[in-house]
Amino acid sequence: MSSKNSLQGLLVSLMAVAFVTGCAGPQPSSQEAINEALSMQTSTGVDEYVLGPTDAIQISVWRNADLSINVAVRPDGRVSMPLIGDVMATGKTPEQLASEIEQGLTNYIREPQVTVVVTSMGSYEFSDRVRVTGAVNQPISVPHRSGMTVLDMVLSAGGANPFAKLNDSMLYRLSGNRVVAIPVRLGDILDKGDISTNYRMRPGDILTVPERNF
Repeated sequence: MSSKNSLQGLLVSLMAVAFVTGCAGPQPSSQEAINEALSMQTSTGVDEYVLGPTDAIQISVWRNADLSINVAVRPDGRVSMPLIGDVMATGKTPEQLASEIEQGLTNYIREPQVTVVVTSMGSYEFSDRVRVTGAVNQPISVPHRSGMTVLDMVLSAGGANPFAKLNDSMLYRLSGNRVVAIPVRLGDILDKGDISTNYRMRPGDILTVPERNF
């Protein structure tokens, strides 16, 4: 699994799409933002798992069994840790969370060593999905797979419908704390074999295909 978006990021993405569907002409992000978003990793790997709400984790503190706990990430994205209280877990890898807990514990114990293990990937069901909405024959939401592209998603959605404005399609991707709108010339991909915008999909991506205005 790749670096997956936090639930908060996913909701931001969905709100962005809802906003776009109500507008006549969605605008792409700056070229700088687009380049940054397209440079993000799209493959999947267990070592890159990002925590999210409902994930269950085991936090172990070496030689401190009383500080070691099994806990679920709360809907607010946090976990409660003895001595240091609430710690934000959503959006972090297990390694990043372990490092933050270690820093917090340095005020109480000497050279703490913390490991975080995911015991149940509750957030994976939603955060690792990719979606196609708009003028396609069957809007879909499917689990991400390494190597899947824009064209793969459109074909999985049964293709575009006759009213689709193909070259105004847009790929929405969460990059940091912002949603980046990436233009996709779907008409050129389908009709001309121009695959320059047949981008690989990243977990959490949303592809929208608008309808023509009559």
